[in-house]
Amino acid sequence: MKHVIALDVGGTGMKAALVGADGTLLHEARRATGRERGPDAVVESILAFAADLRAHGEEHLGEGALAAGVAVPGIVDAENGIAVYASNLGWRDVPMRRLLGERLGGVPVALGHDVRTGGLAEGRIGAGRGTDRFLFLPLGTGIAGAIGIAGTIEEGAHGYAGEIGHIVVRPDGPECGCGQRGCLETLASASAVTRAWAAASGDPTADAADCAKAVESGDLAAVEVWRDAVDALAAGLVTAVTLLDPRMLIIGGGLAEAGETLFTPLRAAVEERVTFQKLPHIVPAALGDTAGCLGAGLLAWDLLSTEVSV
Repeated sequence: MKHVIALDVGGTGMKAALVGADGTLLHEARRATGRERGPDAVVESILAFAADLRAHGEEHLGEGALAAGVAVPGIVDAENGIAVYASNLGWRDVPMRRLLGERLGGVPVALGHDVRTGGLAEGRIGAGRGTDRFLFLPLGTGIAGAIGIAGTIEEGAHGYAGEIGHIVVRPDGPECGCGQRGCLETLASASAVTRAWAAASGDPTADAADCAKAVESGDLAAVEVWRDAVDALAAGLVTAVTLLDPRMLIIGGGLAEAGETLFTPLRAAVEERVTFQKLPHIVPAALGDTAGCLGAGLLAWDLLSTEVSV
């Protein structure tokens, strides 16, 4: 059965699948990334995982994969197949496409940025299906965005498009790792809410999910922390709406798991801020933590389609 390898590499875990031509997941697997072993060991883990997936396809599906797609975090040079930099994995300038191609017997390999790859899946087969222009925004450890235009994801001139997490929404805000102050991700990411709620509650083990539950129970301190995060997020989104004019905002990641505890006040806060802009639909992501893996499969099939048409 014809299929491709799809692999989504995260800071702590890797999700993988063998994906059929119609998008069917023929086999799924997960492994730890093992970043504590260092960047070279992580790269070897990725290569070994891909090789095992190829062997599984040969044994159980009657043939090896036709191509592979891999999504990785950090700065990615998709055109040249290089994983340029990932702070949470410690690597620099890894020729991922070449290494995977060699390990997989020469099959074509597509490399993509994890958030943009997840956005590709949400746009084609998830919450944005049928929407010509959208912004996909997962709220996790940090915040990045994927700009969807007519079934593709805009990468920008240098591969940095969509880095909405580094829009400054409060110039006097917390220092960000990028060197600025008051970046959106320092105020509205899941990790930012976790820090704020741990401090406000006096419980160093409390996280963003705990904050959401406390909001639902009417805890005033939690409501204030949550309101601050929603206010910052709304400010960042209105900037994005002004620049991009999307038809839809797709919100995913850890904070989105709070459901209407997030979406009801967020929709209201964005609506309050827009003036001349058209208000986009604000919806939860549909694919959860499988978006990156599904998107990697789409990258692989797209690559094969491109090769056939050339």
